Amino acid sequence: MRAARHPEPFFLDFEPGPLGQRFCLHHPPSAPLRGLVVHVHPFAEEMNKSRRMAALQSRALADAGFAVLQMDLLGCGDSAGDFGDASWAQWLADVVFACRWLQRRHGEAAQGEATLPLWLWGHRAGALLAVQAAQQLDTPCNILFWQPATAGKLLLQQFLRLKAAGDLLGGQAKAVMAQLREELAAGRSVEVAGYTLPAALCSGLEQASLKPPALSAPNIGRLVWIELSNQPEATLSPASTSASAEWQAAGWDVRTQVTPGPAFWQTTEIEDAPALLQATLDHLEQAWPR
Repeated sequence: MRAARHPEPFFLDFEPGPLGQRFCLHHPPSAPLRGLVVHVHPFAEEMNKSRRMAALQSRALADAGFAVLQMDLLGCGDSAGDFGDASWAQWLADVVFACRWLQRRHGEAAQGEATLPLWLWGHRAGALLAVQAAQQLDTPCNILFWQPATAGKLLLQQFLRLKAAGDLLGGQAKAVMAQLREELAAGRSVEVAGYTLPAALCSGLEQASLKPPALSAPNIGRLVWIELSNQPEATLSPASTSASAEWQAAGWDVRTQVTPGPAFWQTTEIEDAPALLQATLDHLEQAWPR
């Protein structure tokens, strides 16, 4: 095995359009290359709480022979713009652009006519983006879910409730939610928990779902769906079970697992979930043995 290689931070110029640069972290493989992985981060504060786990997993995958790219979407992290500049369509374009960059970066490493397997790794709202990006790519891909949001509408509703939470005691929560909805419907941005939410971003998120992308014969897509729970012998939620069954019915090779660990994307303190790291690595290595 090669010596471990350091991650490569850089700014990627987004093309086309004057939208500025995206901050990226490229993790070169420390072992013979056997796959590409593009990370699609969660929404708003969940992204910040998940940075450590995403970095730990990226390094573990790189050590196992996968090239990994982490990109901060427009208005997020260290990328150009503010959160209020984002739209769902632009975030989707960012993910597709990231995939194509990683494929070009490692295209020379493909053996013969074989194409390196590409994984879209979506966490929470990132899973919704990953699904739609897979529909736009011109090459087959596989998908890895970490605790996916099964419906963007529900995730948006939960986030908007943060604005109403302060008015619960005053009995104004319903009025606040109604006002937020009216503002978004009129195409105006709203302020929630320190984030400016543009109408174009909320509209796209609200319409997003985990509907499986169509497969083109003879390709067989792989879906790895992993969730976390602190309850012993936990299983997927009913919504997740129903959604994963839909993927299987659509021809995808579906593997699901619930691992022990905290919901680190929403805990007060930064926490780790070692079992999730190992489960993810095991699933990808089983798909492409050494």
